[in-house]
Amino acid sequence: MTGKSLPGTIRVLVIDDSAFNRHAISTMLESVPGIEVVGLAADGEEGLKEALTLKPDVITLDLEMPKMDGFTFLRILMSRQPTPVVVISSYSRKQNVFKALELGALDFIAKPTRYLSPELHKIKGELVEKISMVRQLQMGSFHRRLSAQHDSAAAGRPDEEKPSFALVAMGASTGGPPALQSILRMLPFQLPAAYVISQHMPENFTRAFADRLNRYTSLEVTEARGGEELSSGKVFVAPGSHHLQLVRKGASVQTEVLRAADGTKYVPSIDTMFRSAAKAMGPGVIGILLTGMGSDGRDGMKAIKEGGGFTLAESEETAVIYGMPKEAIDGGHVDKVLRLEQMAMELSRLIEEKGRNPES
Repeated sequence: MTGKSLPGTIRVLVIDDSAFNRHAISTMLESVPGIEVVGLAADGEEGLKEALTLKPDVITLDLEMPKMDGFTFLRILMSRQPTPVVVISSYSRKQNVFKALELGALDFIAKPTRYLSPELHKIKGELVEKISMVRQLQMGSFHRRLSAQHDSAAAGRPDEEKPSFALVAMGASTGGPPALQSILRMLPFQLPAAYVISQHMPENFTRAFADRLNRYTSLEVTEARGGEELSSGKVFVAPGSHHLQLVRKGASVQTEVLRAADGTKYVPSIDTMFRSAAKAMGPGVIGILLTGMGSDGRDGMKAIKEGGGFTLAESEETAVIYGMPKEAIDGGHVDKVLRLEQMAMELSRLIEEKGRNPES
């Protein structure tokens, strides 16, 4: 990788969680005049940062990666910075390839084996050919194709349907119960939004907390048990000693409850809930981080922002403990900082805005 590319050089970003594969692909490409590998990334999250910074001409992408898989990477990349992507996948993952193409990947190459092997070098000719084709690519047509695929998804393909409501994900610790209650009781029932809450609280207390919230709001509040489908007007509270995750099942998004490992520092984990919300709902998520000590929620807020969602944090003026909001704010992961009493009004505005424009 060099500091400055020559005119006409095809600049490539290689994303693969295997160090062997990254090296092999880079070596193959760098051996060809007119092709330069400008960046390497070991997972989708790192790859997205590199793509947005380096603005490569083309990206090679592995689909099965930690932190952020290839599908999530494609969704975010194509919405923010459409870039030609060549997927490198194993023969045993045919359906994954078709899904990647639906999400905007330009083409794919099948690896000769799923596992690390010198046989990977057999794809050199095909790899170079498909990377080189970006010279002939009409970017206007590429963008129009992406737009058409997006319209088709919005029209209701079964595996790409999106819920017609926003997802509000709220996290809190010390001082959180009254703060959450004050927000929820001011929200009208008819807003097109579902809600999930992770409040640091011991087992056997969260059900009573959910029952209390249910009495003080027009929304339907229950403790999550796992397997519930999100829908407008419903609020699910993470159970004590467990983590709450959101998972997409076809056209719906459902709760999933996982017991926390012994010694886990933050339970229920706000980060776990936020990250899963971003993965399941992308731009449809509004993340809210309230009072609390520590750093839980910081990385989750980052995931929500990177997924195209919107993030709010409680200001120092009203937070009982400013630790968690401050961590997220200092990390640059917060779109707006508000006093507690401003949260409900802003949240209502954002939900209505997302109802008018689901991709906002």
